[in-house]
Parts: sequence; structure tokens; C-alpha cells
Amino acid sequence: MNPLDINSYDYKLPSHLIASTPSIPKDSCNLLIYDRKRDKIIHEKFYNILKYIPKESAIILNDTKVIKARIFGKKQSGGRVELLLNSPLEDDTFLVYIRGRVKEGAKLFFDKALIAKIEKLNKDGTRVVTFYQNSKKLNFIELNEILEMIGHVPLPPYIKRDDTKEDETNYQTLFAKNIGAVAAPTASLHFSDKLFEDMQKNYDISYLTLHVGAGTFKPVEVENILDHKMHSEFYLIPKKTKDIIDSHKDILAIGTTVARTIEYYIRSKKTTANADIFIHPKNPPIRVDHLLTNFHLPKSTLLMLVSSFIGIEKTLELYQIAIEKRYKFFSYGDAMLIL
Repeated sequence: MNPLDINSYDYKLPSHLIASTPSIPKDSCNLLIYDRKRDKIIHEKFYNILKYIPKESAIILNDTKVIKARIFGKKQSGGRVELLLNSPLEDDTFLVYIRGRVKEGAKLFFDKALIAKIEKLNKDGTRVVTFYQNSKKLNFIELNEILEMIGHVPLPPYIKRDDTKEDETNYQTLFAKNIGAVAAPTASLHFSDKLFEDMQKNYDISYLTLHVGAGTFKPVEVENILDHKMHSEFYLIPKKTKDIIDSHKDILAIGTTVARTIEYYIRSKKTTANADIFIHPKNPPIRVDHLLTNFHLPKSTLLMLVSSFIGIEKTLELYQIAIEKRYKFFSYGDAMLIL
């Protein structure tokens, strides 16, 4: 298989294996473990994961917090409009996605007297807007307070249902702290309170923050994956986590967001920046030793990241096994541990 050919990363997934809700309890989901050294596959339940994580491993998690980034309102014409906040920019402007046609200078109206003014239309389909309430221009903290009242949990596009009250808890990690994500770091969603407490007792745990953007769902649409323009996401690595990354300890990255952040840092030495690194088989990880992740969409950069750890052929082989064993896929689905 050609690792630069987008078609090398395709597979057929039966639609009934796309999880629309999480496992209950959440740590009862399935866990596929792949031991690279022994080329061994193990099928487990997630609540037994600590039996398999090497004892000397440092575990790094993403403590970003998902905001209620999806809001519904009206155009000046009265037509309905849907806006998805992606990320804050400079000067209290925001990068957003808007469903439907809009023009520069137009205003969109939402509950709680919230108004979005279209400042710029980008060629990639994103829009730059400013938000106002009662003529006051809003910063991110002020905007988030309003989103908490009127916004909706931004479920991924492949979950074909409206968000519910339960999603406010289910689509948030136990340790979510720093607001700014519009998609959850889903590998962390499987931890129950007890399992997380046990992990904290037995392992060296640390955190970083990467605010996951909607670009994480953007498909690769070019034949040669090197032509793909990678999205960027803001991250921050505190000193404790930096010291671990700079050490010789084995690292287990909980999720692709953590893996990407570590790999961006190890190349740039920046503890805060906007990471736009594209990890794939021709640009493999140089610091992350182990990875916990979910099962990802065909032809996605996340599938390419997994392939950078174990190769395309092995990745597709494991995905086919998971399909045959009826694993659930994507954000609310089952998990894979690569050792």
C-alpha cells in the first residue's frame, strides 16, 4: 500500500456500528489491545485496561473542556440559521462555521439578545464573526457564559440525532477543566470515576490542554495526503508535563490530541502555540510510545495517525477484526490500546 495515497486509508464500515450513544457504564465498552512487540491482539473490556498499561509509563491526558458551541438563530430575513463556534481569534473575533449562505456585514440573531456580525468569508468555508449583546462586543469568556444558557453540545456530524441533557455529561471528560474545545478528546470518555482513581494511584498522571476544533472531522480530499492542509489547534503544556516529555520515561498518550501535541512540542520546543502537525506513516511519532484511541473515520487524518504507529496494513487488519467482532466506532464507540 502506498502510504501517501488517500485510497490506502479507506475501509467499509456498516452504519449500524457507528455509536450514537456511549456504553453504560462507560468503562464497560470494548477494548482492542495490540501489542506491537509480540504482534498480539487481545480483546478486553475497558475496565481492565490497567492490567495492560506498562507500570513505568507516564500517562498524559487532555484537560480541555467542550463548550456548547452550536447555536440556532435567525437571519435578518427571518430564515433559520445554525452556527458552530470553532475557535477564538485575535481582537475578540471568532472563527465559525455557518450552515447556509451569509454575506459579509450581515447580522445573525440568537436568544439572550446575542448577535453575530459576519466580518469575513474565508475560502475554506469558515467565517470570521464578532459577537455582541446589547451593543457590547463580547470576549470569549463573556460569550461562553451566554453559550452555556442557549448553546447545544456540538455532537459530531455522524451522530444523526439531536443532543440531549445526557450528552452534557457523556461528551465531557471527568477531568475537563479549560474551556475551549468544540469536540471531545474521546479516548478519555471511557474512564469511570473508580477506574480513573485507580489509575491515579498507580501511575504518573499529567495533563496538557489542546482545544479540539471542528477541523478534526474534516475529511482528507486530496489524492496525495501530503497535499492536505492540516487544521491548527491551540495548546498549552504546563511545566510538569513538559518535564515528563523531556525525560526518558515511556509515555502513554490518551488520545490523538495528546499525541499530536506532544509530537508538535518535541519538534518545536514550544510549550504553547497552535499545533498543525500532521502525523502519518511518513512522519511518524518520535516521542509517544503508547496510544489509547477510538476507532476513526475512513480517509481521516486520525486514521493516518494510528497508521503511523503500526502501519497501514496492520491498522486496516485490526479495523476489519473490530468490524467482525461488532466493535462500535467513532466518538461514542469502543477503544484501542496500542502498546
